[in-house]
Amino acid sequence: MYAIVEIETTGLRGEDNRITEVCILVHDGDEIIKEFTSLVNPEVSIGYKALRKTGISDEMVLSAPKFYEIAREVVELTRDCIFISHHVNYNFNGIRNELQSLGASFKRRKKSTLSLSRKVIPGQQSYSLGALCTQLGIHLPERYGARDKAKATVSLLERLWALDSNGVIDFNLNGKSAQTSLPPQWPKSAVASLPNVTGVYYFKNSEKKIIYVGKAKDIKQRVLSHLYSKAHKEMRLCFETAHIDYTHTGSELVALLLESDEIKKHLPKYNRAQKRIGYRYGVGAYLDKNGITNLFYDRLSKIKTPLACFYNQGECTAFLEELCENFELCPRFCNLQQISGACFHFHIKKCRGVCREMESVESYNQRVDRALKPIEGDTKTYIIKAQGRKKNEESVILIENGIYKGFGYLHKRRRIKFFDDYKKLITPMPDNNDVQKILRRYLKRSDRESLSLDYRQEMLRQNNGTITVIKPTEM
Repeated sequence: MYAIVEIETTGLRGEDNRITEVCILVHDGDEIIKEFTSLVNPEVSIGYKALRKTGISDEMVLSAPKFYEIAREVVELTRDCIFISHHVNYNFNGIRNELQSLGASFKRRKKSTLSLSRKVIPGQQSYSLGALCTQLGIHLPERYGARDKAKATVSLLERLWALDSNGVIDFNLNGKSAQTSLPPQWPKSAVASLPNVTGVYYFKNSEKKIIYVGKAKDIKQRVLSHLYSKAHKEMRLCFETAHIDYTHTGSELVALLLESDEIKKHLPKYNRAQKRIGYRYGVGAYLDKNGITNLFYDRLSKIKTPLACFYNQGECTAFLEELCENFELCPRFCNLQQISGACFHFHIKKCRGVCREMESVESYNQRVDRALKPIEGDTKTYIIKAQGRKKNEESVILIENGIYKGFGYLHKRRRIKFFDDYKKLITPMPDNNDVQKILRRYLKRSDRESLSLDYRQEMLRQNNGTITVIKPTEM
């Protein structure tokens, strides 16, 4: 059993440094089974620095129990437990000094999560509780008390157990080991060997069937984040996982594209996004009796010539809303507002007034044409080059006549003269709406954030012209 203990004090020197708050969390190796938290009347004034740090004032502790009133509970809760804190000597000595002032002795085995962190995750810039919580995604408020610190220390301890592939945490005392707190099939050795690289990872069940596919900038940390999550779906996923594999891609863009393809190929049980294959809805256009181009959405079976295809109505409306926003189109003529007269966007000056006959039909239709031009088929051929799996390598993503062809890898010193030579490097991949979204979002985000985009032209034979090579900064 483990007693995770944190205290707050008056911050004064010598005998006047008394406890103002105590929190004890008793952990059985799987979960917290008992909790005790209480303010304590220190019977002396609280120092200014301690007040600013903890927010505990003299008024707050005036009616709180004195330490002797809670001493028995503190002793009983920590009995036969390992005393654990991040700064263990500070907390242990604080409790011991209070008990000694009452004539009682206090002896417990003790361990510090600070020293354990140095062993399990070496190389960190800082091992303060706040820095480790930030690094491992543990919640710790900006202004925290004893209970907040104790909760964060429990989370840190549990994650150190999960990360402890070398068995440095060997202080189990009449409690369950870290190994038994993991899901029974969880591949601990496989997780320990995962690299801290960008790529795609695969969770598989005992029959080696893929049940989840994900992408990550740091595969090892992302996989562990599933284990740390308390969400019911994540816990079920980890409980069913018996094998973990990965593919190192180097580039995050390649990881996104590969993840999308793998989800559609394997239809994993625990993936939802991008799992759909067939489109059911589309966006169309028609001219009304006044000659205004109207955009609308409906089931594909009811649209003769769809301009764009989507999986559901929500995607259709989101697409049309984006067109209205970017090109100042009227939502009334985009099937978004079923009203007569001026649309809402006109009142907030985002529509130029075609709905109030304040803009000419010709002008409005021209803007609709500009909005639709990108989705009517970008027939350009271009190459995106990004980070490779090694220093002397770069990834290559090929789009030919607006269609995604796949990705591959190229040595940075290799010079390509023929366009077909690029095709030979590529692992063929199917094009679809999700892929096009990924590519558009990647380039659009780079432009929007003013990241450096290196464009250059390559004269390649067998393609009747030049190829644009784009080297955007990684996301």
